[in-house]
Amino acid sequence: MGQELVNLFVKSIFVENMIFAYFLGMCSYLAVSKTVKTAVGLGAAVIFVLAITLPVNWLLENYVLKEGALAWLGDDFASIDLSFLSFIMFIAVIASMVQLVEMIVEKYSPELYGALGIFLPLIAVNCSILGGSLFMQERDFGTIVEAGVYGLGSGIGWLLAVVAIAAIREKIQYSNVPGPLKGLGITFIITGLMGIAFMSFMGIKL
Repeated sequence: MGQELVNLFVKSIFVENMIFAYFLGMCSYLAVSKTVKTAVGLGAAVIFVLAITLPVNWLLENYVLKEGALAWLGDDFASIDLSFLSFIMFIAVIASMVQLVEMIVEKYSPELYGALGIFLPLIAVNCSILGGSLFMQERDFGTIVEAGVYGLGSGIGWLLAVVAIAAIREKIQYSNVPGPLKGLGITFIITGLMGIAFMSFMGIKL
């Protein structure tokens, strides 16, 4: 079991990286990756939200939403299927966690809160956050621990991607980039190359 969790953790960071494998969360990735400091701040917030929301959504999925999940209430509820509510329930949990993160960052790091601006509350609609919950649902993890490990790994993978591109963008400000490619143009090219580089991790087998 322990080796399976380590395998899942490593895969969620490198092999199934939210940015480089699925290109989820690209809006925040491109907008907040101009400096390493803001990238680290947003990445930490994404880790927290993913690590909390996936276990909570796993509990919702397995004890409330999917067919037969309400059997613990009695035989009369065993046939109820509330899976059509998955999207709205997952988003409600994500929005609640993002609100909590926003309050914490505003209280303890006003400078970071100002630097992140509108992109902090927009974590609620970050594709990688909802994508994590939907992947969790699709893969049908057997335990809440697996869901938590996958959420933590996915968040760390997102942090790794956004900090890496932020560090590169800080350096290329001093490089001789052709005029038409300055800004987002060269960032897209670097992201594509990093995506290709991360494909090399697909051979990892623990």
